[in-house]
Amino acid sequence: MPRFNPDSDVLIATIGRPHGVRGLVHLHAATDDPETVETIGVLHDEHGASWTARWVSPGVAALTDGQGNTLPDRTAAERVVNRRLYVTRDVLPAVEEDEFYHADLIGMTAVSEGGDVLGTIAVVHDYGAGVSLEIDRGLIVPFTMACVPHVDLAQRRVTVVPPIEVEVEGDLDGEVQVRA
Repeated sequence: MPRFNPDSDVLIATIGRPHGVRGLVHLHAATDDPETVETIGVLHDEHGASWTARWVSPGVAALTDGQGNTLPDRTAAERVVNRRLYVTRDVLPAVEEDEFYHADLIGMTAVSEGGDVLGTIAVVHDYGAGVSLEIDRGLIVPFTMACVPHVDLAQRRVTVVPPIEVEVEGDLDGEVQVRA
């Protein structure tokens, strides 16, 4: 069983709630293409247990452990809820220029164009409308060329140009003043 290593393991999926009574689970892929979760092969969790996944319908998978046993029922599926499934980085394909794994961005130092340290990237959010970076000091910026014009993987630094914030005062029922 591979042991979990936060420096070399990349999150591929998170096990969600059970689906039905036959051991199926909702599986939340952390990849661009959910099929990757199945085609990548053997995954491992933070406890070192090995797993493979087989999609049975969109978002629903059958999980098989390292001994070849499929989760038999809902109770077994409930025991693995919220486990995160990983692969080692060397299993993943190399990314193209201007593409990044979320795991590579987390922990990078965010600096302004002038070189002032803004903080460290704590979370990479992807809600479907676009990726945003959350910097540990409470700043969230869209991960676009306009707001993050430079990513230096070797130096573990990103240059951040925060967008102009808009502040609205008033109760929105009457007169509203907008300050930029």
